[in-house]
Amino acid sequence: MVKAYLKEKRAWILFIFTIEVLLLLIGYLDVALQFTSILYIALLFFILFIAFLTIRYQQETAFLKELKEWHPSLEITSLNEAKLPSEEIFFKALREQQLYFLQETNIQYTSLEQEKDDILSWIHEVKTPLTTMQLMIDRIEDVELSGKMMYEWLRIHHLLDQQLHQKRIAVIENDVYIEKREIAPLLYSEIKELKSWCFQKGIGFDIELEEQEVLTDAKWFSFILRQLLTNAVKYSEKSEICIRSFKENEHVYLEIKDQGRGIEKSDLPRIFEKGFTATKNHQNTAATGMGLYLAEKAAEALKIEIAVTSAVGEGSSFRLCFAKENNLLKITGV
Repeated sequence: MVKAYLKEKRAWILFIFTIEVLLLLIGYLDVALQFTSILYIALLFFILFIAFLTIRYQQETAFLKELKEWHPSLEITSLNEAKLPSEEIFFKALREQQLYFLQETNIQYTSLEQEKDDILSWIHEVKTPLTTMQLMIDRIEDVELSGKMMYEWLRIHHLLDQQLHQKRIAVIENDVYIEKREIAPLLYSEIKELKSWCFQKGIGFDIELEEQEVLTDAKWFSFILRQLLTNAVKYSEKSEICIRSFKENEHVYLEIKDQGRGIEKSDLPRIFEKGFTATKNHQNTAATGMGLYLAEKAAEALKIEIAVTSAVGEGSSFRLCFAKENNLLKITGV
């Protein structure tokens, strides 16, 4: 702060030193003046200037020091009242700017909340004709046509579901209820949704649940399962998807393993990034890159760790590790 202050006042300091030098030069050149007296005057003037500069430094930098330590998240009123005219101008400008950005933030927040409500309302309205469409597809006698239409219906259904959860995930902490839930009913419910697609692709399930219950939120856990099962079915053909649960080191694990095309080694670190799609099949416009991103965000809120192993041409394995009961107390607030 001292260095910055001296740099700011360097013009005044140079001006005073110039006067000092001129005074000494005049005393030296003018024989009518006693040089010793001039030297004393110059020395006294220099001491007074140093004292003046020190006092002014304390007064002028007090506000700046406080401003330097001030955090932008705090109100401007947390600063002490400005004393100097220049400080008052700066303080007033800073306060007006903060008020302006606060108003703009409130406007943008209100606008985003309204947009979110509109989208959620639209999604719920679209679900009604989708349900009707599903009933109509079920009545189609042509099995091949019915299967193709059901596949497209599932794509629309899952995209809407992703959009719905994407809007809710920002406030997921307000929508979580942790309790002991059986894995089987939640798992079978999600598989049932995919049955027509699985029949079409010749995919079966090998399920072995050693651990029957987990501590989790049913709705968000089902959403995670939905994303992982959808990916497993999407990238598999005429094979089995193995699902098993077990306990290891006091943690419950759920593993979903497919025999699909697998994930490139270079892609593995990025599969949970928002909007990321495979680099090898980047031209695949059907992929949104949102499913695993949202699943990972939901898992993070539920204290579930997701580990992935994969080999190209051999398939992928997603392993969910559920938190211990003590760790889940942080979510429930108990």
